[in-house]
Amino acid sequence: MNANPQMPQMNQLTDTQKIEMLKTGTTTIGIVCDGAVILATESQATAGFFVATKEAQKLYPINEYVGATMAGGVADCQYVIGQVQAISRLEHIQTGKIPKVKKIANIMRNILFNGRSFFYAWHIVGGVEEEEGKWVGKIYPIDFIGYMSEGEQFASLGSGSSFALGVLENGYEEGMSEEEAIALARKALDASRARDAGSGYAVQIVVINKDGLKAIAGPLAEK
Repeated sequence: MNANPQMPQMNQLTDTQKIEMLKTGTTTIGIVCDGAVILATESQATAGFFVATKEAQKLYPINEYVGATMAGGVADCQYVIGQVQAISRLEHIQTGKIPKVKKIANIMRNILFNGRSFFYAWHIVGGVEEEEGKWVGKIYPIDFIGYMSEGEQFASLGSGSSFALGVLENGYEEGMSEEEAIALARKALDASRARDAGSGYAVQIVVINKDGLKAIAGPLAEK
């Protein structure tokens, strides 16, 4: 996660520079499990090769049943998440209904697409919704130009994602329990923190299920 406020706009860079900037200096994870979603990340933010903070919050609630991770430029990510939180609250007030996971993901992708190459932000939106009397978990990885992937059972974004994805590919099982998914997320974060210079320090984990969003570790758990 890059905390450098002097980040150049993407449309000013060469293709080689753009590829290099895809190394977003963090590891974010989303896992779908039985009736729930696990979102996880770590706490390091960098400015180039300098560790700017060991306590960066990279995981935020959007509403009662939806959360989001962030990777990229801190200011850009915080702005996008703040806009989505505000839109979610406004719709809840206007309609009396909490926006569902895919709607939140589409709002976020539209913000990123409309500002494509301007926002240096990658997000995983995750949450649960009720379908035919059953609570179903869903995750949507979204990149900085608004591409959104659907139907994923697990995902990882950021510079440490290649290390995390190896662990997730090996350990993921459809229908796994919340406890199993949390353990897998921790293992994947351990792998990325051990091998990726941009990922480090404490873990941040939330569980989202029919009872809402619950923080397991990190700043949200301390509030």
